[in-house]
Amino acid sequence: MLNADWKHFKSGTDIRGVASAGAPDGQPIDLTDETIEKMTAGFVLWLAAKTGTAPQNQTVSVGHDSRISAARIEAAVLRALTGAGCRVLRCGLASTPSMFMTTVDLGCTGAVQITASHHPFFRNGLKFFTREGGLEGSEIEQILEHAQNGDTPPALQGTSETVDYMAQYSARLRKMIQDGVKAADYAHPLTGFHIVVDAGNGAGGFYAKDVLEPLGADVTGSQFLEPDGMFPNHIPNPENEEAMKSVCAAVMQSHADLGVIFDTDVDRGGAVDHRGREINRNRLVALASAIALENAPGGTVVTDSVTSDGLKTYIEDVLGGKQRRFKRGYKNVIDEALRLNKAGVDCPLAIETSGHAAMRENYFLDDGAYLVTKIIIKTAVLRRQGKALEDLFAALPEPEEAAEVRLPILAEDFRTAGEAVLESLRNCAAHQPHWHLVPDNCEGVRISFDERAGDGWALLRLSVHDPILPLNMESNIAGGAAMIASQLYVNLRTHTDIDASPLETFIAND
Repeated sequence: MLNADWKHFKSGTDIRGVASAGAPDGQPIDLTDETIEKMTAGFVLWLAAKTGTAPQNQTVSVGHDSRISAARIEAAVLRALTGAGCRVLRCGLASTPSMFMTTVDLGCTGAVQITASHHPFFRNGLKFFTREGGLEGSEIEQILEHAQNGDTPPALQGTSETVDYMAQYSARLRKMIQDGVKAADYAHPLTGFHIVVDAGNGAGGFYAKDVLEPLGADVTGSQFLEPDGMFPNHIPNPENEEAMKSVCAAVMQSHADLGVIFDTDVDRGGAVDHRGREINRNRLVALASAIALENAPGGTVVTDSVTSDGLKTYIEDVLGGKQRRFKRGYKNVIDEALRLNKAGVDCPLAIETSGHAAMRENYFLDDGAYLVTKIIIKTAVLRRQGKALEDLFAALPEPEEAAEVRLPILAEDFRTAGEAVLESLRNCAAHQPHWHLVPDNCEGVRISFDERAGDGWALLRLSVHDPILPLNMESNIAGGAAMIASQLYVNLRTHTDIDASPLETFIAND
Protein backbone atom coordinates (compact mmCIF):
# COMPACT_ATOMS: atom_id res chain seq x y z
CA MET A 1 0.00 0.00 0.00
CA LEU A 2 1.18 3.50 -0.78
CA ASN A 3 1.57 5.86 2.14
CA ALA A 4 0.48 9.50 1.90
CA ASP A 5 4.00 10.71 1.05
CA TRP A 6 4.03 8.71 -2.18
CA LYS A 7 0.33 8.37 -2.98
CA HIS A 8 -0.05 12.09 -3.68
CA PHE A 9 2.28 11.80 -6.68
CA LYS A 10 -0.26 9.64 -8.52
CA SER A 11 -2.44 11.72 -10.83
CA GLY A 12 -4.64 9.28 -12.71
CA THR A 13 -2.25 7.51 -15.07
CA ASP A 14 0.59 10.01 -14.59
CA ILE A 15 3.03 11.05 -11.88
CA ARG A 16 2.94 14.75 -10.99
CA GLY A 17 4.35 17.01 -8.31
CA VAL A 18 5.95 20.36 -7.52
CA ALA A 19 9.26 20.64 -9.37
CA SER A 20 10.19 24.33 -9.15
CA ALA A 21 9.98 27.25 -6.77
CA GLY A 22 7.05 29.59 -7.24
CA ALA A 23 4.13 27.41 -6.18
CA PRO A 24 1.34 29.21 -4.32
CA ASP A 25 1.23 28.99 -0.53
CA GLY A 26 4.93 28.15 -0.53
CA GLN A 27 4.40 24.51 -1.50
CA PRO A 28 7.79 22.80 -1.20
CA ILE A 29 9.47 21.01 -4.12
CA ASP A 30 8.61 17.33 -3.76
CA LEU A 31 9.85 16.12 -7.15
CA THR A 32 13.43 16.14 -5.91
CA ASP A 33 16.31 14.45 -7.71
CA GLU A 34 16.24 11.60 -5.19
CA THR A 35 12.50 11.10 -5.64
CA ILE A 36 12.76 11.13 -9.44
CA GLU A 37 15.61 8.60 -9.37
CA LYS A 38 13.59 6.27 -7.15
CA MET A 39 10.54 6.55 -9.42
CA THR A 40 12.63 5.86 -12.51
CA ALA A 41 14.24 2.84 -10.87
CA GLY A 42 10.73 1.66 -10.07
CA PHE A 43 9.80 2.00 -13.73
CA VAL A 44 12.83 -0.08 -14.76
CA LEU A 45 11.78 -2.87 -12.37
CA TRP A 46 8.16 -2.67 -13.47
CA LEU A 47 9.22 -2.72 -17.14
CA ALA A 48 11.39 -5.78 -16.56
CA ALA A 49 8.46 -7.63 -14.99
CA LYS A 50 6.00 -6.42 -17.65
CA THR A 51 8.10 -7.25 -20.72
CA GLY A 52 10.43 -9.93 -19.42
CA THR A 53 13.38 -7.76 -20.48
CA ALA A 54 16.26 -7.43 -18.03
CA PRO A 55 17.33 -3.82 -17.35
CA GLN A 56 20.63 -4.24 -19.20
CA ASN A 57 18.67 -5.28 -22.29
CA GLN A 58 16.16 -2.44 -22.13
CA THR A 59 16.20 0.52 -24.53
CA VAL A 60 14.33 3.46 -23.01
CA SER A 61 13.65 6.79 -24.72
CA VAL A 62 13.42 10.00 -22.70
CA GLY A 63 11.82 13.27 -23.80
CA HIS A 64 10.48 16.40 -22.17
CA ASP A 65 8.30 19.45 -22.76
CA SER A 66 9.44 23.05 -22.29
CA ARG A 67 9.12 23.36 -18.51
CA ILE A 68 11.90 25.10 -16.59
CA SER A 69 12.53 22.00 -14.49
CA ALA A 70 12.93 19.71 -17.53
CA ALA A 71 16.74 19.67 -17.64
CA ARG A 72 17.10 18.86 -13.94
CA ILE A 73 14.54 16.07 -14.04
CA GLU A 74 15.94 14.66 -17.27
CA ALA A 75 19.38 14.40 -15.63
CA ALA A 76 17.90 12.49 -12.68
CA VAL A 77 16.01 10.13 -15.00
CA LEU A 78 19.16 9.48 -17.04
CA ARG A 79 21.20 8.71 -13.91
CA ALA A 80 18.67 6.11 -12.80
CA LEU A 81 18.32 4.50 -16.23
CA THR A 82 22.02 4.30 -17.08
CA GLY A 83 22.77 3.25 -13.51
CA ALA A 84 20.53 0.23 -14.08
CA GLY A 85 22.34 -0.72 -17.29
CA CYS A 86 19.73 0.56 -19.73
CA ARG A 87 20.47 1.94 -23.17
CA VAL A 88 18.94 5.44 -23.19
CA LEU A 89 17.85 7.45 -26.22
CA ARG A 90 17.74 11.14 -25.35
CA CYS A 91 15.08 12.77 -27.52
CA GLY A 92 15.22 16.25 -25.96
CA LEU A 93 12.25 18.58 -26.50
CA ALA A 94 9.52 16.28 -27.73
CA SER A 95 5.77 15.75 -27.74
CA THR A 96 4.26 13.11 -25.51
CA PRO A 97 2.75 11.15 -28.45
CA SER A 98 6.13 11.04 -30.17
CA MET A 99 7.59 9.31 -27.13
CA PHE A 100 5.08 6.50 -27.46
CA MET A 101 5.96 6.26 -31.15
CA THR A 102 9.60 5.55 -30.26
CA THR A 103 8.38 2.16 -29.05
CA VAL A 104 7.00 1.58 -32.57
CA ASP A 105 9.61 3.18 -34.83
CA LEU A 106 12.76 2.74 -32.73
CA GLY A 107 11.83 -0.49 -30.99
CA CYS A 108 12.19 0.99 -27.50
CA THR A 109 11.23 -1.28 -24.63
CA GLY A 110 9.73 1.71 -22.85
CA ALA A 111 9.55 5.49 -22.95
CA VAL A 112 9.53 8.29 -20.38
CA GLN A 113 8.07 11.73 -21.06
CA ILE A 114 8.77 14.53 -18.59
CA THR A 115 5.66 16.72 -18.56
CA ALA A 116 2.77 17.99 -16.48
CA SER A 117 0.58 18.78 -19.51
CA HIS A 118 -1.21 22.14 -19.11
CA HIS A 119 -0.45 22.53 -15.40
CA PRO A 120 1.40 25.62 -14.10
CA PHE A 121 5.11 26.11 -14.70
CA PHE A 122 6.15 25.00 -11.21
CA ARG A 123 4.68 21.52 -11.65
CA ASN A 124 6.14 18.65 -13.62
CA GLY A 125 5.83 14.91 -13.82
CA LEU A 126 6.44 11.64 -15.62
CA LYS A 127 4.44 9.72 -18.21
CA PHE A 128 5.45 6.17 -19.09
CA PHE A 129 4.82 4.09 -22.21
CA THR A 130 5.36 0.61 -23.54
CA ARG A 131 4.51 -0.69 -27.01
CA GLU A 132 1.03 -1.39 -25.60
CA GLY A 133 0.44 2.29 -24.81
CA GLY A 134 0.28 4.39 -21.67
CA LEU A 135 0.16 2.80 -18.25
CA GLU A 136 -2.94 2.19 -16.15
CA GLY A 137 -3.41 3.83 -12.78
CA SER A 138 -2.74 0.53 -11.01
CA GLU A 139 0.59 0.23 -12.84
CA ILE A 140 1.60 3.74 -11.73
CA GLU A 141 0.90 2.58 -8.17
CA GLN A 142 3.23 -0.40 -8.66
CA ILE A 143 6.03 1.93 -9.79
CA LEU A 144 5.45 4.20 -6.80
CA GLU A 145 5.45 1.21 -4.45
CA HIS A 146 8.90 0.27 -5.75
CA ALA A 147 10.02 3.85 -5.10
CA GLN A 148 8.48 3.93 -1.65
CA ASN A 149 10.16 0.65 -0.71
CA GLY A 150 13.53 1.71 -2.10
CA ASP A 151 13.59 -1.15 -4.62
CA THR A 152 16.36 -0.75 -7.19
CA PRO A 153 17.77 -2.94 -9.96
CA PRO A 154 21.40 -4.14 -9.69
CA ALA A 155 23.94 -1.41 -10.41
CA LEU A 156 25.26 -1.67 -13.97
CA GLN A 157 26.70 0.79 -16.47
CA GLY A 158 24.35 1.70 -19.27
CA THR A 159 24.73 4.05 -22.23
CA SER A 160 23.14 7.30 -23.36
CA GLU A 161 22.91 8.76 -26.86
CA THR A 162 21.12 11.72 -28.45
CA VAL A 163 18.45 10.93 -31.06
CA ASP A 164 16.50 13.47 -33.13
CA TYR A 165 13.34 11.42 -33.25
CA MET A 166 11.10 14.49 -33.71
CA ALA A 167 12.50 14.81 -37.24
CA GLN A 168 11.26 11.29 -38.04
CA TYR A 169 7.93 11.95 -36.32
CA SER A 170 7.45 15.17 -38.33
CA ALA A 171 8.28 13.38 -41.57
CA ARG A 172 5.55 10.84 -40.82
CA LEU A 173 2.98 13.63 -40.43
CA ARG A 174 4.14 15.31 -43.65
CA LYS A 175 3.72 12.05 -45.57
CA MET A 176 0.23 11.64 -44.09
CA ILE A 177 -0.76 15.00 -45.55
CA GLN A 178 0.89 14.29 -48.91
CA ASP A 179 -0.82 10.91 -49.23
CA GLY A 180 -4.15 12.17 -47.85
CA VAL A 181 -4.49 15.32 -49.96
CA LYS A 182 -3.19 13.77 -53.20
CA ALA A 183 -2.43 17.17 -54.71
CA ALA A 184 -1.02 17.58 -58.20
CA ASP A 185 2.10 18.93 -56.52
CA TYR A 186 2.62 15.96 -54.22
CA ALA A 187 5.54 17.55 -52.40
CA HIS A 188 3.65 20.76 -51.60
CA PRO A 189 -0.01 19.85 -51.03
CA LEU A 190 -0.64 22.85 -48.76
CA THR A 191 0.41 25.53 -51.24
CA GLY A 192 -2.24 28.25 -51.06
CA PHE A 193 -3.27 27.37 -47.50
CA HIS A 194 -2.75 29.83 -44.66
CA ILE A 195 -2.63 28.06 -41.29
CA VAL A 196 -1.94 29.71 -37.93
CA VAL A 197 -0.33 27.55 -35.23
CA ASP A 198 -0.45 28.44 -31.53
CA ALA A 199 1.96 26.26 -29.51
CA GLY A 200 1.54 28.18 -26.25
CA ASN A 201 5.35 28.13 -25.77
CA GLY A 202 5.14 24.38 -25.23
CA ALA A 203 6.58 21.57 -27.37
CA GLY A 204 4.31 22.09 -30.39
CA GLY A 205 6.25 24.73 -32.32
CA PHE A 206 7.67 21.98 -34.56
CA TYR A 207 4.29 21.60 -36.25
CA ALA A 208 4.53 24.96 -38.01
CA LYS A 209 8.22 24.77 -38.82
CA ASP A 210 8.75 21.09 -39.61
CA VAL A 211 5.34 19.90 -40.81
CA LEU A 212 3.37 22.71 -42.45
CA GLU A 213 5.99 25.03 -43.93
CA PRO A 214 7.85 22.30 -45.88
CA LEU A 215 4.52 21.35 -47.47
CA GLY A 216 3.98 24.86 -48.82
CA ALA A 217 1.67 26.27 -46.16
CA ASP A 218 1.79 29.94 -45.20
CA VAL A 219 2.19 29.99 -41.41
CA THR A 220 2.54 33.73 -40.90
CA GLY A 221 0.66 34.89 -37.84
CA SER A 222 1.58 31.73 -35.94
CA GLN A 223 2.37 32.53 -32.35
CA PHE A 224 4.22 31.33 -29.26
CA LEU A 225 6.17 28.70 -31.18
CA GLU A 226 9.36 29.13 -29.16
CA PRO A 227 9.58 26.93 -26.05
CA ASP A 228 9.35 28.90 -22.81
CA GLY A 229 8.68 26.93 -19.65
CA MET A 230 7.20 29.93 -17.84
CA PHE A 231 4.34 30.07 -20.40
CA PRO A 232 4.31 33.87 -20.47
CA ASN A 233 1.51 34.38 -23.02
CA HIS A 234 -1.33 32.08 -22.06
CA ILE A 235 -1.90 28.65 -20.57
CA PRO A 236 -1.16 26.07 -23.29
CA ASN A 237 -4.55 24.42 -23.11
CA PRO A 238 -7.25 24.18 -25.83
CA GLU A 239 -9.88 24.20 -23.06
CA ASN A 240 -8.65 27.52 -21.65
CA GLU A 241 -10.86 30.48 -22.61
CA GLU A 242 -7.97 32.95 -22.82
CA ALA A 243 -5.94 30.59 -24.99
CA MET A 244 -8.80 30.04 -27.41
CA LYS A 245 -9.55 33.76 -27.65
CA SER A 246 -5.89 34.36 -28.45
CA VAL A 247 -5.69 31.87 -31.32
CA CYS A 248 -9.09 32.98 -32.67
CA ALA A 249 -7.84 36.57 -32.77
CA ALA A 250 -4.63 35.47 -34.51
CA VAL A 251 -6.65 33.69 -37.22
CA MET A 252 -8.82 36.73 -37.82
CA GLN A 253 -5.91 39.16 -37.84
CA SER A 254 -3.96 37.00 -40.30
CA HIS A 255 -7.01 36.24 -42.49
CA ALA A 256 -5.98 32.59 -42.23
CA ASP A 257 -7.88 29.60 -43.57
CA LEU A 258 -7.48 27.65 -40.34
CA GLY A 259 -5.97 27.89 -36.89
CA VAL A 260 -4.69 25.08 -34.67
CA ILE A 261 -3.69 25.09 -31.03
CA PHE A 262 -1.89 22.53 -28.86
CA ASP A 263 -1.43 21.95 -25.17
CA THR A 264 2.06 21.89 -23.67
CA ASP A 265 3.00 18.33 -24.65
CA VAL A 266 0.83 18.10 -27.80
CA ASP A 267 -1.35 15.20 -26.75
CA ARG A 268 -4.35 17.52 -27.20
CA GLY A 269 -5.32 19.88 -29.99
CA GLY A 270 -8.06 22.24 -31.05
CA ALA A 271 -8.88 24.21 -34.18
CA VAL A 272 -10.37 27.49 -35.36
CA ASP A 273 -12.22 28.01 -38.64
CA HIS A 274 -11.54 30.85 -41.08
CA ARG A 275 -14.19 33.00 -39.41
CA GLY A 276 -12.39 32.78 -36.07
CA ARG A 277 -14.92 30.36 -34.59
CA GLU A 278 -13.67 27.75 -32.16
CA ILE A 279 -13.70 24.09 -33.16
CA ASN A 280 -13.29 22.47 -29.79
CA ARG A 281 -15.33 20.52 -27.24
CA ASN A 282 -18.54 19.23 -28.93
CA ARG A 283 -17.61 20.69 -32.32
CA LEU A 284 -14.22 18.99 -32.22
CA VAL A 285 -15.84 15.69 -31.24
CA ALA A 286 -18.32 16.09 -34.11
CA LEU A 287 -15.57 16.85 -36.62
CA ALA A 288 -13.36 13.98 -35.47
CA SER A 289 -16.36 11.64 -35.57
CA ALA A 290 -17.21 12.65 -39.14
CA ILE A 291 -13.62 11.94 -40.21
CA ALA A 292 -13.34 8.64 -38.32
CA LEU A 293 -16.70 7.25 -39.44
CA GLU A 294 -15.93 7.78 -43.14
CA ASN A 295 -13.94 4.54 -43.06
CA ALA A 296 -16.09 2.85 -40.41
CA PRO A 297 -19.73 3.37 -41.43
CA GLY A 298 -22.11 2.60 -38.59
CA GLY A 299 -19.21 2.50 -36.15
CA THR A 300 -19.23 3.51 -32.51
CA VAL A 301 -17.55 6.63 -31.14
CA VAL A 302 -16.62 6.59 -27.46
CA THR A 303 -16.86 10.02 -25.80
CA ASP A 304 -16.65 11.30 -22.26
CA SER A 305 -19.72 11.97 -20.17
CA VAL A 306 -20.06 15.74 -20.65
CA THR A 307 -20.93 15.73 -24.36
CA SER A 308 -24.14 17.46 -25.40
CA ASP A 309 -27.44 15.92 -26.38
CA GLY A 310 -26.96 17.52 -29.80
CA LEU A 311 -23.74 15.58 -30.34
CA LYS A 312 -25.55 12.28 -29.86
CA THR A 313 -28.12 13.39 -32.44
CA TYR A 314 -25.33 14.35 -34.84
CA ILE A 315 -23.34 11.12 -34.50
CA GLU A 316 -26.35 8.82 -34.69
CA ASP A 317 -28.87 10.62 -36.92
CA VAL A 318 -26.58 12.63 -39.22
CA LEU A 319 -23.48 10.43 -39.44
CA GLY A 320 -25.26 7.10 -39.00
CA GLY A 321 -22.91 5.97 -36.24
CA LYS A 322 -23.38 5.20 -32.58
CA GLN A 323 -22.21 7.06 -29.50
CA ARG A 324 -20.97 5.37 -26.35
CA ARG A 325 -20.98 8.06 -23.68
CA PHE A 326 -18.48 6.92 -21.05
CA LYS A 327 -16.55 8.16 -18.03
CA ARG A 328 -14.53 11.38 -18.03
CA GLY A 329 -10.79 10.83 -18.35
CA TYR A 330 -8.86 10.24 -21.58
CA LYS A 331 -7.58 6.83 -20.46
CA ASN A 332 -11.12 5.79 -19.56
CA VAL A 333 -12.49 6.50 -23.05
CA ILE A 334 -9.47 4.88 -24.70
CA ASP A 335 -9.76 1.75 -22.58
CA GLU A 336 -13.48 1.53 -23.35
CA ALA A 337 -12.78 1.78 -27.08
CA LEU A 338 -10.18 -0.99 -26.78
CA ARG A 339 -12.68 -3.13 -24.87
CA LEU A 340 -15.41 -2.59 -27.48
CA ASN A 341 -13.13 -3.49 -30.38
CA LYS A 342 -11.98 -6.61 -28.55
CA ALA A 343 -15.65 -7.53 -28.11
CA GLY A 344 -16.23 -7.20 -31.85
CA VAL A 345 -17.72 -3.69 -31.88
CA ASP A 346 -16.42 -1.48 -34.72
CA CYS A 347 -15.05 1.49 -32.79
CA PRO A 348 -12.62 3.78 -34.68
CA LEU A 349 -12.42 6.71 -32.25
CA ALA A 350 -12.18 7.55 -28.55
CA ILE A 351 -12.37 11.26 -27.76
CA GLU A 352 -12.80 13.57 -24.81
CA THR A 353 -14.25 17.07 -25.00
CA SER A 354 -10.92 18.24 -23.50
CA GLY A 355 -9.27 17.59 -26.88
CA HIS A 356 -7.79 14.16 -26.16
CA ALA A 357 -8.54 12.18 -29.33
CA ALA A 358 -7.32 8.65 -30.02
CA MET A 359 -7.93 6.90 -33.35
CA ARG A 360 -7.74 3.17 -33.90
CA GLU A 361 -5.64 3.72 -37.03
CA ASN A 362 -3.03 5.43 -34.82
CA TYR A 363 -2.67 2.81 -32.05
CA PHE A 364 -5.43 4.52 -30.02
CA LEU A 365 -2.81 7.08 -29.07
CA ASP A 366 -4.14 10.45 -27.93
CA ASP A 367 -2.14 12.67 -30.24
CA GLY A 368 -3.09 16.31 -30.85
CA ALA A 369 -0.78 16.65 -33.85
CA TYR A 370 -2.26 13.53 -35.48
CA LEU A 371 -5.82 14.81 -35.00
CA VAL A 372 -4.92 18.25 -36.37
CA THR A 373 -3.22 16.58 -39.34
CA LYS A 374 -6.41 14.65 -40.12
CA ILE A 375 -8.37 17.91 -39.92
CA ILE A 376 -5.97 19.67 -42.29
CA ILE A 377 -6.22 16.81 -44.80
CA LYS A 378 -10.01 17.01 -44.64
CA THR A 379 -9.90 20.79 -45.10
CA ALA A 380 -7.83 20.44 -48.27
CA VAL A 381 -10.07 17.72 -49.69
CA LEU A 382 -13.21 19.75 -48.97
CA ARG A 383 -11.71 22.82 -50.65
CA ARG A 384 -11.29 20.82 -53.85
CA GLN A 385 -15.01 20.06 -53.63
CA GLY A 386 -15.87 23.72 -53.14
CA LYS A 387 -16.75 23.22 -49.48
CA ALA A 388 -15.44 24.54 -46.16
CA LEU A 389 -14.52 22.60 -43.04
CA GLU A 390 -17.43 24.00 -41.07
CA ASP A 391 -19.84 22.51 -43.61
CA LEU A 392 -18.95 19.11 -42.14
CA PHE A 393 -20.57 19.84 -38.79
CA ALA A 394 -23.16 22.40 -39.86
CA ALA A 395 -25.89 19.93 -38.88
CA LEU A 396 -24.63 19.68 -35.29
CA PRO A 397 -27.42 20.90 -32.97
CA GLU A 398 -25.83 23.32 -30.52
CA PRO A 399 -27.30 24.61 -27.24
CA GLU A 400 -28.26 28.21 -26.59
CA GLU A 401 -26.32 28.16 -23.32
CA ALA A 402 -23.60 26.00 -21.77
CA ALA A 403 -21.88 26.37 -18.41
CA GLU A 404 -19.70 24.55 -15.91
CA VAL A 405 -19.70 25.24 -12.17
CA ARG A 406 -17.20 23.50 -9.89
CA LEU A 407 -18.33 22.75 -6.34
CA PRO A 408 -15.54 22.08 -3.80
CA ILE A 409 -15.94 19.07 -1.50
CA LEU A 410 -15.01 20.02 2.06
CA ALA A 411 -14.81 16.58 3.66
CA GLU A 412 -11.41 14.89 4.06
CA ASP A 413 -12.81 11.67 2.58
CA PHE A 414 -13.99 13.58 -0.48
CA ARG A 415 -14.95 10.55 -2.57
CA THR A 416 -17.34 9.16 0.03
CA ALA A 417 -18.83 12.62 0.61
CA GLY A 418 -19.17 13.24 -3.11
CA GLU A 419 -20.89 9.91 -3.70
CA ALA A 420 -23.38 10.76 -0.95
CA VAL A 421 -24.24 14.05 -2.68
CA LEU A 422 -24.72 12.23 -5.99
CA GLU A 423 -26.98 9.62 -4.42
CA SER A 424 -29.07 12.35 -2.79
CA LEU A 425 -29.50 14.15 -6.11
CA ARG A 426 -30.33 10.88 -7.87
CA ASN A 427 -33.11 10.19 -5.37
CA CYS A 428 -34.37 13.76 -5.66
CA ALA A 429 -34.50 13.59 -9.45
CA ALA A 430 -36.62 10.45 -9.36
CA HIS A 431 -39.43 12.43 -7.68
CA GLN A 432 -39.42 15.57 -9.86
CA PRO A 433 -42.14 15.64 -12.55
CA HIS A 434 -40.09 17.63 -15.09
CA TRP A 435 -36.71 15.97 -14.46
CA HIS A 436 -35.72 12.72 -16.14
CA LEU A 437 -32.71 10.61 -15.15
CA VAL A 438 -30.66 9.70 -18.22
CA PRO A 439 -30.21 5.91 -18.15
CA ASP A 440 -27.16 5.49 -20.42
CA ASN A 441 -24.73 7.69 -18.50
CA CYS A 442 -21.71 5.95 -17.00
CA GLU A 443 -20.78 8.33 -14.19
CA GLY A 444 -22.37 10.81 -11.86
CA VAL A 445 -25.98 11.89 -12.23
CA ARG A 446 -27.18 13.16 -15.62
CA ILE A 447 -30.64 14.72 -15.66
CA SER A 448 -32.71 15.83 -18.64
CA PHE A 449 -35.00 18.81 -18.00
CA ASP A 450 -38.13 19.27 -20.11
CA GLU A 451 -39.26 22.59 -21.57
CA ARG A 452 -40.99 23.64 -18.36
CA ALA A 453 -37.82 23.11 -16.32
CA GLY A 454 -35.10 24.63 -18.51
CA ASP A 455 -35.13 22.58 -21.74
CA GLY A 456 -31.69 21.05 -21.35
CA TRP A 457 -29.58 18.76 -19.22
CA ALA A 458 -27.17 18.75 -16.30
CA LEU A 459 -24.46 16.36 -15.19
CA LEU A 460 -23.02 16.32 -11.68
CA ARG A 461 -20.00 14.03 -11.23
CA LEU A 462 -16.88 13.52 -9.18
CA SER A 463 -13.68 14.98 -10.61
CA VAL A 464 -11.22 12.37 -11.83
CA HIS A 465 -8.47 13.64 -9.53
CA ASP A 466 -9.60 16.49 -7.29
CA PRO A 467 -12.04 17.06 -4.38
CA ILE A 468 -14.48 18.75 -6.74
CA LEU A 469 -17.98 18.08 -8.04
CA PRO A 470 -18.09 19.58 -11.55
CA LEU A 471 -21.60 20.53 -12.65
CA ASN A 472 -22.08 20.82 -16.42
CA MET A 473 -25.29 22.33 -17.78
CA GLU A 474 -26.71 23.04 -21.23
CA SER A 475 -30.00 24.60 -22.26
CA ASN A 476 -31.75 25.22 -25.57
CA ILE A 477 -33.33 28.48 -24.37
CA ALA A 478 -31.97 31.80 -23.12
CA GLY A 479 -31.92 31.80 -19.34
CA GLY A 480 -32.36 28.05 -19.22
CA ALA A 481 -29.01 27.30 -17.57
CA ALA A 482 -29.86 29.57 -14.63
CA MET A 483 -33.28 27.91 -14.38
CA ILE A 484 -31.66 24.48 -14.21
CA ALA A 485 -29.05 25.67 -11.71
CA SER A 486 -31.70 27.18 -9.44
CA GLN A 487 -33.59 23.90 -9.26
CA LEU A 488 -30.46 21.90 -8.51
CA TYR A 489 -29.40 24.41 -5.85
CA VAL A 490 -32.46 23.54 -3.75
CA ASN A 491 -30.96 20.08 -3.22
CA LEU A 492 -27.25 20.87 -3.26
CA ARG A 493 -27.40 23.67 -0.69
CA THR A 494 -28.49 21.16 1.96
CA HIS A 495 -25.15 19.32 1.95
CA THR A 496 -22.65 20.57 4.52
CA ASP A 497 -19.81 18.58 2.94
CA ILE A 498 -19.78 20.74 -0.20
CA ASP A 499 -19.39 24.45 -0.89
CA ALA A 500 -22.41 25.47 -2.96
CA SER A 501 -21.45 29.15 -3.12
CA PRO A 502 -20.08 28.91 -6.71
CA LEU A 503 -23.56 27.82 -7.77
CA GLU A 504 -25.11 30.73 -5.89
CA THR A 505 -22.76 33.10 -7.70
CA PHE A 506 -23.60 31.58 -11.07
CA ILE A 507 -27.35 31.96 -10.48
CA ALA A 508 -26.96 35.53 -9.27
CA ASN A 509 -24.81 36.60 -12.22
CA ASP A 510 -26.55 34.75 -15.03
